[in-house]
Amino acid sequence: MTKNLSKIAKAKKIKYFLISFVDLFGILRSKLVPTEAIGEMQKNGAGFAGFATWLDMSPADTDMFALPDPNSLIQLPWNKDVGWLASDLWMSGQPVKASPRVMLKEQINKLNKKNLKMKSGVECEYFLISQDGSSIADSRDTQSKPCYDQSALMRRYDLIKEICDSMIQMGWCPYQNDHEDANGQFEMNWDYDDCLITADRHVFFKYMVKSLSEKHGLRATFMPKPFSNLTGNGCHAHISLWDKKINKFIDNADKLGLSKIAYNFLGGVMHLAQPLTAFFNPTVNSYRRINAPPTKSGASWSPSSISYTGNNRTHMIRVPDAGRFELRLMDGSVNPYLLQAGIIAAGLYGLNNKIDPGKPLSCNMYTDYKNYPHLKKLPDIIEDALDFLENSKELKNALGIETINSYIKLKKAEIENFDENETFDKRSSVTKWEKNNTLDC
Repeated sequence: MTKNLSKIAKAKKIKYFLISFVDLFGILRSKLVPTEAIGEMQKNGAGFAGFATWLDMSPADTDMFALPDPNSLIQLPWNKDVGWLASDLWMSGQPVKASPRVMLKEQINKLNKKNLKMKSGVECEYFLISQDGSSIADSRDTQSKPCYDQSALMRRYDLIKEICDSMIQMGWCPYQNDHEDANGQFEMNWDYDDCLITADRHVFFKYMVKSLSEKHGLRATFMPKPFSNLTGNGCHAHISLWDKKINKFIDNADKLGLSKIAYNFLGGVMHLAQPLTAFFNPTVNSYRRINAPPTKSGASWSPSSISYTGNNRTHMIRVPDAGRFELRLMDGSVNPYLLQAGIIAAGLYGLNNKIDPGKPLSCNMYTDYKNYPHLKKLPDIIEDALDFLENSKELKNALGIETINSYIKLKKAEIENFDENETFDKRSSVTKWEKNNTLDC
């Protein structure tokens, strides 16, 4: 039975609802709706002009409606007056196929037909920076290897405590917070769940971190590479497939603890990694992180070759323990819904075609990559990633030709705008255009 948002609002004393959706570029769009109107909005949706967002529409197109999912409701821990809702986009009585949450739900339905569901967890790295984005916020955070630095972590205790307390209150089960590999960089981990729940929480987490950082007089950014000399913001995902309560990825007799299904699914992700970078690393700035030279700490912590391994962080895919794998390709600008949808689409291709990922490698891929010239490489610039996507019959079949073409069209327009103003060079400083267009990704 569908939850009644009007009754929930009365019980929880919610005065306003944010009816929200994420466009193709991962921008969070919302309307603030008073509780008195939520019944109508739950039935018919909140109206938006699609052309005004990063969706491939024209000003002449009919209204687009965001239908809120009552199961996604989050009452803002720092402002109990407001409830946040993730929504699905509809137009002319049909779901908008080229909208990220709808795209994810279509992939979930394909998995359901195999009696499978994907569970996932994400690790979202972010920087705390000055208001103008020119430097990190903590001038005392200067170590060359600052990862896990207790002093730098505890200087941000008030903010991190409020974010973590919020996650506890929302039932996300957070379990650790740490200072990451770059100066001014942090990560906060919470439990994995069904992939749609994880995607909704990923969207909200970014909004929450930015909002609470502002409350504390700081600015947070998930930009892939805001500082050329520091490690970038990754967004690693931990993946497993389930049939009800049974983890279909686990096989304790296997050396890495993975089943045949897991290897096929993993193989599909590896097979389509090159075109997937267009979704997983979607900004010009993303390619300062991929194939990057060593940073101040000594390593970029991002992949360059398409390979997998056991518990070894130098590869694109790591198997830290039995029954799951970690995909380390994505960065902080990734669209949370396209992250999950892309993994399912590629994984299903691997399952349906029984893709063999080959044997795992145990080398240090950062130093030994030249010893493996047969390995496919990740794209070096966003234009190459889009070319791979444009030529990917597999992803066009999985996600829809029109949807892929819309994404490529919008991205090429963005690149054209960049080229009119700047030149991309990994050896030079991060450009003003990149910061203006990516700091708030």
